[in-house]
Amino acid sequence: MAHIIVKDLRKVFSGSGDQTVAIDNMSFEIKNQTFVSVVGPSGCGKSTLLNILSGVESPTAGIAEIRSMDGQSKPKVAYVFQSPRLLPWRSVMDNMLFVQRDRSSESRARAARYLDMVGLGHVHDSYPGQLSGGMQQRVGIARAFATEPSALLMDEPFSHLDAINARQLRKELHSMWLATRKTVVFVTHDVAEAVELSNRIVVLGEGGRIREIVDVDIAFPRDPFAPEVAALKAEVLAKFEVADTSTAG
Repeated sequence: MAHIIVKDLRKVFSGSGDQTVAIDNMSFEIKNQTFVSVVGPSGCGKSTLLNILSGVESPTAGIAEIRSMDGQSKPKVAYVFQSPRLLPWRSVMDNMLFVQRDRSSESRARAARYLDMVGLGHVHDSYPGQLSGGMQQRVGIARAFATEPSALLMDEPFSHLDAINARQLRKELHSMWLATRKTVVFVTHDVAEAVELSNRIVVLGEGGRIREIVDVDIAFPRDPFAPEVAALKAEVLAKFEVADTSTAG
């Protein structure tokens, strides 16, 4: 179990005498067992935020921390990337076990359980090259959940998939989240995806500033074509349009 604190976060990249502000004065909190999507245009700091939370990048100022609920133990964090990043010379099961502490029967059973949850219980002995892109991404997601992390960071995991595969994976991800209730930070450029999956949506604008944080109170499961889902999608999209108009000229 984990919750996430982001307070007065700022990230500036320097190079060749220039400075680029990726994140500016960002503050929000993600409570335990919450699925939060971060949306915004390209270059608004979405992936940079995940990199800071994971420890890949350091903040220029402020804090971005994943904290355990007991305040003592170090939370385990898993990361799902845009590509599945499977080792091509290892079988699916070996890829699943690669991130485990051991190859015990318990670890194998846990890996098999999560493969079953994404509909891939039959590919244990297959190699990544024998799987479609969508199936490989399913393995990547199952592998992340199989580590049983306190928090899960996901960086546009469905962006390279066709619409049919992406929709199916959204359903499977939601089912896994309901079963495990992990704290999730999900970066996406797709507002409809964010509305379908999330409890909260953090809307970012240019310069890595928060435009608004939207609580999503629509009951699960959410039909992407339902009127209330479409209305919320339009509301979130309108926030970008209003902000762009107000800052024009």
